[in-house]
Amino acid sequence: METKKIIEGTNNYIANTYKRFPVAFEKGRGMTLYGVDGKEYTDFLAGVAVNLLGHCHPKVVVAIQKQAQRLIHTSNHYHNSHAVKLARLLCDHSFADKVFFANSGAEANEAAIKIARKYSKKHYGEKRYEIITALDSFHGRTMGALSATGQEKFHQGFQPMLSGFKYIPFNNIEALKIATNESTAAVMLEPIQGEGGVKMPSKDYFQMVRNHCNENNLLLILDEIQTGLGRTGRFFAYEHYNIEPDILTLAKALGSGLPISAMLTRDKIADVFDPGSHGATFGGGHLSCAAAIATIDTLLEDGILLAECRRLGTYFKTTLLKIQKEYPNIIVEVRGEGLLLGMELIRECSQVAMACFERGMLINCTANNVLRFCPPLIVTEEDIDKLCVILSEVIGRLS
Repeated sequence: METKKIIEGTNNYIANTYKRFPVAFEKGRGMTLYGVDGKEYTDFLAGVAVNLLGHCHPKVVVAIQKQAQRLIHTSNHYHNSHAVKLARLLCDHSFADKVFFANSGAEANEAAIKIARKYSKKHYGEKRYEIITALDSFHGRTMGALSATGQEKFHQGFQPMLSGFKYIPFNNIEALKIATNESTAAVMLEPIQGEGGVKMPSKDYFQMVRNHCNENNLLLILDEIQTGLGRTGRFFAYEHYNIEPDILTLAKALGSGLPISAMLTRDKIADVFDPGSHGATFGGGHLSCAAAIATIDTLLEDGILLAECRRLGTYFKTTLLKIQKEYPNIIVEVRGEGLLLGMELIRECSQVAMACFERGMLINCTANNVLRFCPPLIVTEEDIDKLCVILSEVIGRLS
């Protein structure tokens, strides 16, 4: 089908909830996506931090093929060896003792919100239910996750938001202390604010947050939906800050494109969930778990990908900083960790993303004026150089 007809079909039959680039893809391999018209694109967005190993990684494809031939779905009324293996992998490489599986980041965050409230009410009373989140945060689009999201633009048209959420400035420990009261149950933060513009905390911020939570018997929830599973050069981003959360959420990269998410926590917190208190029909299904196991096994194999993420992240950031030196009147800042990087401009940046798209490079604009880069961990220096040459030319035309 021609691109034009696919676009017409989208407009005719699919709800208008996304602003899409004028392309339809039919194949992907590694860093490259192929449009139905035959044009090739180098993917520096990776499905918004989903395709961690690139498109159609052979180990993930084989795992999906084998599992699809054997068994796809049975439901959570029965035990599932793939869910057990995946849960153990996640617990063995984290602080956690127990895992709850769902299908999307929003669902994982819903589970985190619910378990935090249930735990706090059980141990500290009915009045303890409030969760403090950050301005410019993004936690999902279900009503609970949307209410936790500290961005007014996502709330528009859906008010009133659910009660029990309070927003404070990110990276401001004094604001957290002031916001905490007898109703506070938990603090919910992203280690790096991805959708909010790749905003970084100070080096000691999360240590101070952890200490504050300990002193006030608050649960610390970390939303690692965008930062988790190697994206920042560590298996989890919290490792950069020498802390551990009480609850952590994952999605995006976990299934290499298949829908699966997870909420990780400690035994003492998981114990408040009993049969019937929460659930997800497709959560932890055989097929998605098989893809996730293959993804994690490949990520952890020999430690090469994590080491390369750190090395290439430094190379990428250094190259972007060189562009900033060329155009200091346009580029405000380059920031990020590993292969989650942002370039803040003085103006709205969607035209830059579109110009790069027209040159065969996929990036995106978030928070209105921040170019976000989150390529697969298999990206090379040559890929980075190719993008940065084009990016420099495009930004140069703005000056």
